Amino acid sequence: MKLSVVILNYKVPHHLMLCLDSVSKAIENIKAEIIVVDNNSQDTSCALVEENYPEVRLISNTGNFGFSKGNNIGVKKAQGEFLCVLNPDTVVPEDCFTKLLKYYQEIKNPGAVGVQLIDGSGEFLEESKRNIPTPRVALKKLTGNSSSYYNSKLQKEEKGPTDILVGAFMFMKTELYHNIGGFDEDYFMYGEDIDLSYRILKAGFQNYYLGSVKVLHFKGESTIKDQVYVNRFYEAMYIFYKKHFKNYKTSFSLVKQILKLTMTLEKVKLKSIKNRKQKFKETLLVSESKCLRNKVSNRLNSKIKVASKITLELENSFIIIDSNYLQYRDCINTMTNLKSKNNAFRIKPRNYNFMIGSESKYLKGEVIDLS
Repeated sequence: MKLSVVILNYKVPHHLMLCLDSVSKAIENIKAEIIVVDNNSQDTSCALVEENYPEVRLISNTGNFGFSKGNNIGVKKAQGEFLCVLNPDTVVPEDCFTKLLKYYQEIKNPGAVGVQLIDGSGEFLEESKRNIPTPRVALKKLTGNSSSYYNSKLQKEEKGPTDILVGAFMFMKTELYHNIGGFDEDYFMYGEDIDLSYRILKAGFQNYYLGSVKVLHFKGESTIKDQVYVNRFYEAMYIFYKKHFKNYKTSFSLVKQILKLTMTLEKVKLKSIKNRKQKFKETLLVSESKCLRNKVSNRLNSKIKVASKITLELENSFIIIDSNYLQYRDCINTMTNLKSKNNAFRIKPRNYNFMIGSESKYLKGEVIDLS
């Protein structure tokens, strides 16, 4: 077995179906397995996996064990030489894993490899490549200066070494994951990716970033951005600094104080964020399916313009992409190409009667039923 893809799911059945559809296409020419670990979602997630992907190895946990423990459970069952830890709210391009396997052979002393992540609006997610968040770097970031927090030496389309990767997508040798000890289960959610990346570096390996591979990450779909989220995020950062930097020359107590202050400010910020309904000048369906056009038109109760191609001049448009017509790679490229023109995007997965998308990394996305 060449590759194991481990997906930890929690209460995002529609995103999971879209993710599995994209992963299934990406492993067509690779001897690979998919392992889905469900953290007791108590929804339709497990039933949908069993119905639509009988070849997927499904592990149903009896409780919500968190990100670290859930993924560790999945990786224990992995039989692949290589491992990809993947969020369920992601979409991978068809050439994703073939490019990563090729790149892995080119790099020296490889640890984990990350890719260029974009959100549902097509914006690049800077956490795709970061520097080590020492207390000094973290203090700058927490006080509004993120210049040394993210890896600005690498442009988003480039490839090369980077220190810290994001847990939504981490590719590495399965043996390395086991030797490092996997995700630290002291972290329930958040911080575990920083911790694992840092432990890989401390073990003498180098992490890398491959910007030519773009992966869509709707971000935060499994998490309600509320006070519980904020508490967990900053508690995770506290665990990280206590574990790795307690004796650092920058005052550990100062880090704690700034973390508390920033946590309070973040809670105020999240309360002010509201999901605003945008008015679009047109709704565009990228497809050749008349049946789909009728379904979308009836569901949205509006006129639908059908196009076989997308032009870069499009702006203020609601763009629906049929993945039976365009490859997922082209869906992702379309979003990045049109991100700055006030457009919104929805993806219609193959073989499913819904479309899905998101305009903000801070708010839950939208699932539109077409059945």
